[in-house]
Formats: sequence, structure tokens, C-alpha cells
Amino acid sequence: MVTVVIEGASVALGGKVVVQGVSATLGGGTIVGIVGPNGAGKSTLVRAILGLVGVTAGRVLIDGTTIGAMSARDVAQRIAYLPQGQYLHWPLTVERLVALGRLPHLGPLSRVSAEDEAIVAAAMTRADVAHLRSRDATELSGGERARVMLARALAVGAEGLIADEPLAALDPGHQIDVMELLRREAEGGALVIVVMHDLTMAARYCDRLLLLDQGRLIADGSPLDVLTPELLRSVYGITASIDPQGPTIVPRGRA
Repeated sequence: MVTVVIEGASVALGGKVVVQGVSATLGGGTIVGIVGPNGAGKSTLVRAILGLVGVTAGRVLIDGTTIGAMSARDVAQRIAYLPQGQYLHWPLTVERLVALGRLPHLGPLSRVSAEDEAIVAAAMTRADVAHLRSRDATELSGGERARVMLARALAVGAEGLIADEPLAALDPGHQIDVMELLRREAEGGALVIVVMHDLTMAARYCDRLLLLDQGRLIADGSPLDVLTPELLRSVYGITASIDPQGPTIVPRGRA
């Protein structure tokens, strides 16, 4: 199982500190949700975990190795990444698109092997898109495209997966499909890190939440320990009804 350790990490972009002094240890077999208002530093934090942006203070370690000492290929083999707002511009078939997930394991002149093909087929099955394998990926619906992109990330075969706002623009049914898929991956031993805005979905599916505000880690714990009326008021500026049986978080208004 992959382990990510964040030790006092800070990130500055354009001269502005957007992540400040964040520390957390994240292990396999769990879904960790990163929540917080717009501009809280959520996406920047996950990019720092992946080494896509450098830390200005502190450090990030993957399996005990600092991110700066790892190649991009090494990181990609350990943690698959599903960024937000992906668009398809080339008319690839679904199968070829999912096969791109094998790139971190291939050399410059390598060809896809029978083993790679089996991994791609398994990823499509897990994401429930095997029946779409011959379809042009640019012609898919939003829900189909989201599952195909997840299949591409699963095809990496990494022990970790970071998904940045995977529920954006999906209807409720497809949101449930995606979260159920991520839940199965965590149950299989993967470390799943998800940036989310839907607090009810975060409360229902995540084992642990990191709540960010203005780049700082405000709370870290189980969903109902993090999504309290007090923290929702101070961080989001809202009042909310919280049903722990659901659990369900219903915003009621501005505080």
C-alpha cells in the first residue's frame, strides 16, 4: 500500500502563498476527501503531493522518499491522477484512451504488451465501460466520459489515486456511480484522495476529511467530526442542517 506523508508543506504561486503549513499522513485502504471553499488550496495541495508544483517549505514523501528525489514516472507509477476539467479533443476509441494509462510503464519505443492489454481490459470492466470500448470517446455522454477517464487512471495500476473534483457536471446517479467505484478501489487497498465540493457525498463516502481554508488545514478527521455546524459557519460562512444518520449536510443559508 502506498503512503503519503505531508510535513508542514507550503506552496506559493505567483508570489502568493496558497498552501501553508499543511501536515497529514495518508495510508492505503481509505478514501480521503479534501474539502473547503473555492480558493482554499485544495487542487494546489494535490498537485504538490504529485510533485506538479514545488513546495516552498516543508516536504512531501511517497513511501518514505521525498517527492523531489522521484522522477515524474516514478510518481505516476505509484499514484494515478485524474485532474479536473478534462476535455477530449482527439477522436480516440475508448479502448485506446484507457490504454494511455499504461504510459508510465512503457519506454519510448515500447509497445503495449499482452499484460498491458489485460490490465486495460480489467480497468474498463471495473469502471463499467467495457461495452464502450469501440466508441469514439468524443461522442460519449458526460457520465460515460467520467467513467472512461477513471478507467484510464485505473489502468495505471497504481496503489494510489488522486481525483480532483470527479463529480463536477455529473447528475446524481452518475455521482453515485463514481463514488461507488472509488469506494471499491479503497476497499481493495488503494489510497484514494478526492477533492470534493458536495459535502453530503463527502460525508457518505469518505473515511476521512481534510478541511482547508485559505491554504491552511483547519480540521482533519472523520466526516462528522469535521463537518460540524461551527466549522461550516466559520469556514464556509453558512448555516446547515446535519443528519448523522444519512449522513446528510443541507446548507440553509448564509451565517
